Amino acid sequence: MVEVKNVTKMYGDKKAVDDISFTVNSGEILGFLGPNGAGKSTTMNIITGYLSSSSGTVTVDGCEILDDPKGVKSKIGYLPEIPPLYTDMTVRKYLEFMYDLKKVRLDKEDHINEVCRLVKIDGVEDRLIKNLSKGYRQRVGFAQALLGNPPVLILDEPTVGLDPKQIIEIRNLVKNLGKKHTVILSSHILSEVQAICDRVVIISGGRIVADSETENLSKVLGKSDKLRIRVKGAKSAVIDAVSSVRGVKNVRTDRERPDGTYEFLVEVNRGEDVREPLFYKMAECRLPILMMQSADPSLEEIFLKLTNDNNAFAAQGGADK
Repeated sequence: MVEVKNVTKMYGDKKAVDDISFTVNSGEILGFLGPNGAGKSTTMNIITGYLSSSSGTVTVDGCEILDDPKGVKSKIGYLPEIPPLYTDMTVRKYLEFMYDLKKVRLDKEDHINEVCRLVKIDGVEDRLIKNLSKGYRQRVGFAQALLGNPPVLILDEPTVGLDPKQIIEIRNLVKNLGKKHTVILSSHILSEVQAICDRVVIISGGRIVADSETENLSKVLGKSDKLRIRVKGAKSAVIDAVSSVRGVKNVRTDRERPDGTYEFLVEVNRGEDVREPLFYKMAECRLPILMMQSADPSLEEIFLKLTNDNNAFAAQGGADK
C-alpha cells in the first residue's frame, strides 16, 4: 500500500505540489494524470524517494520514506519515461548489474530468466542494448523495475515507443501485475488509463482535482446521465415519445444519418435508469430503437474539463488561497 498524506513541495516561493493526499491499496492499479507542470512528476519523484517533500509524509508498504529511505526504495520498482539503460551492455549483463545494485536475494539466474520471460525479452538477452529497437529498450527498462519482485511498481509512460501489439501485451502484463502489486501508472494516453486502471487521480496546479474509480469518473461532470439512441421514425414523434418517459430530463437531435434515421441525445436525471421504460414506450409508439448506448463524457473530456477549470481557478488567485 502507498499512502501520500498532506504532501507539499516548494521551489522557492512556488508550490509545485499543494497539500495532496491519496492512498493506493495493495492489488490496485492507479492512473495518475496531470497536464505538464501540474505536479505529477514531482509527486512521483517524492514517492520514489528521488525528491524530498517540503512537508507531509509518504508511506510505502508500512515504511515512512523519511524514516527509512533505503527500505522504501527497496520496495519500489520504478520505470521512468526514459528507461535508465547502459546501452553498451548486453541485456543480460545489464539485468545482472541491476540485480546486484538492488541487492536482490532471489536466485539470480532463475529470477532474471523469469523476468525476461515475463516481459518477452528472453530472445534478445545476448544483444547490446544500443542495437535494440525503442520498444525492446522499453521492455528492458520494465524488466529492471521488476527485479526483486517489489510490492510497489511506479510506471511512467510504460508503453511509449511500443507498437500496437506490444502495447496490448504490456497492458495485459500490467493488469496481471496489479493482482499482486500496488501499481501507480502515469500516462498521457487516456484510453490506456481507462483500459488498465481501477482508479484515477487527476492533479492540476499542484492540487488533486479528481479521485475516483475509473468507471465512475464521468459522474463528476454534470448532474445527469446521458444516453445516445438511434431511432427509425419522424423526428418530432421520437422527441415527444422520449420526453414523456419518466426520468428523462431533456432530449435533442444529435444528428441525421444518411439512411434517414436520427440519433438523439437523451439527458436523464441522476440515478435514473430509463432504458427499460424507454424501450417499451418506443415499442408502443412503433418507433424502433436501432441503437442505445451510454453517452457519458470520455476520460479525455473529463480530463480537459477538470484541468481547465482548475487553471481558471488558479488564474483568479484561487490556487494561493
